[in-house]
Amino acid sequence: MNAIESAIATVSGWVWGPPMLILLVGTGLYLTVLLKGLQFRALPLAFRLIFLKEHCRDGDISHFAALMTALAATVGIGNIVGVATAISLGGPGAVFWMWMTGLVGMVTKYSEAVLAVKYRERGEYGMRGGPMYYLAKGVGLPWLGGLFAVFTALATFGIGNMTQANSTAKILETSFHVEPWVTGVILMLLTALVILGGIRSIGKFTSFLVPFMIVGYVGSSLTVLALNAAEIPEALALIFQHAFAPTAATGGFAGATMASAMRYGVARGVFSNESGLGSAPIAAAAARTQDPVKQALVSMTQTFIDTLVVCSMTALVILTGQSWTQGVSAGQLTSATFGETLGSPGEMIVALATALFAYSTLIGWNYYGEKAIEYLLGPRAIRPYRIVFIVMVMVGAMMNLEFVWNFSDLMNGMMAIPNLIGLLWLSRVVKQETDRYFKSGNQSQSKQRLSEESEPG
Repeated sequence: MNAIESAIATVSGWVWGPPMLILLVGTGLYLTVLLKGLQFRALPLAFRLIFLKEHCRDGDISHFAALMTALAATVGIGNIVGVATAISLGGPGAVFWMWMTGLVGMVTKYSEAVLAVKYRERGEYGMRGGPMYYLAKGVGLPWLGGLFAVFTALATFGIGNMTQANSTAKILETSFHVEPWVTGVILMLLTALVILGGIRSIGKFTSFLVPFMIVGYVGSSLTVLALNAAEIPEALALIFQHAFAPTAATGGFAGATMASAMRYGVARGVFSNESGLGSAPIAAAAARTQDPVKQALVSMTQTFIDTLVVCSMTALVILTGQSWTQGVSAGQLTSATFGETLGSPGEMIVALATALFAYSTLIGWNYYGEKAIEYLLGPRAIRPYRIVFIVMVMVGAMMNLEFVWNFSDLMNGMMAIPNLIGLLWLSRVVKQETDRYFKSGNQSQSKQRLSEESEPG
């Protein structure tokens, strides 16, 4: 077993090495040029479209619910522990490269969603779409779509299920002395209540939970930053200075090179926002819309919220504190820094936020796995899959998961490879759809409808 674990860890390291990170960021840069910086010029419209209600039969849930479902899976432990890891290993400069990854990742997420909606189809359990469908129908390689679905289904039980349940159980045990089996039972029941109702139930739940947890965490972070306002200019200076220069050792921090800042910033940014992995477009395909570009613009805001808002809050809180220079482990760094300013309530806030983030990730990833199983085995496999997924929540809460983490990382990387092939192959389709939307007056019509819906009475 040790040999297998070692082999999985080694292969995972290869998959997530520099070539993969270059391919992910390079794809984003290529799409940025191809679409003429769409993520910058269309961002205001994208945020306004989140609340647009389209009354049509093409789709299962609103733009807002589709976005919240994707955010539920994306905003997770990576926003708290992942950012801390990037700073611990890459120094303050890693935050800059995380931001850059988020900026180019926005257009990658947009392109994934355009293709997901364009090539989706209606199934017995609602709309179904994502990389497996645009690889099969757009690229013409159904076997590659099948590979993506296999990797997604396997990753779901790891990073989307057991690791999240285990993280929640450990946090509640450490902070509130709750036995892991108790957490497992409660999580299992809460998960069953949400996912057995399908995407409409998931959409309703995430539409309530995700805004609450994001606003709560960002609000707590802003409180810490307000109390440490004098330190913010220095923190920002550290981020920009050390993005291109080595970070000197200080206190318990061993220092970092520019190469490590870039490596860990890009890697943690990709893991956090999942742009290019192909997971989020599965949720985008369920949106109630007749135009792929509308939902794609909404999906683009997911990366902005995840990386440029939530991750930035964590990073600034850490860098305005002292714990990052005192040798505190990455796993405890965010909690320790909140505790510097707010005391034990600050540590409890981080514990609760981490638990909520992990639980929301579990709910969102269930839907991704559900659609992957449906693609591979047909709609009859969905209900048995849901039951197995619920049971594995209990298993995950009580087991040691180092092997599962490595295996999940590997499967996530393997998901990205066929998805990036599809994105690059169909990039001209994305451009054609984008040009059609912005040249046909649909943009103006969307703004008109948004203005009418915002008028009183």
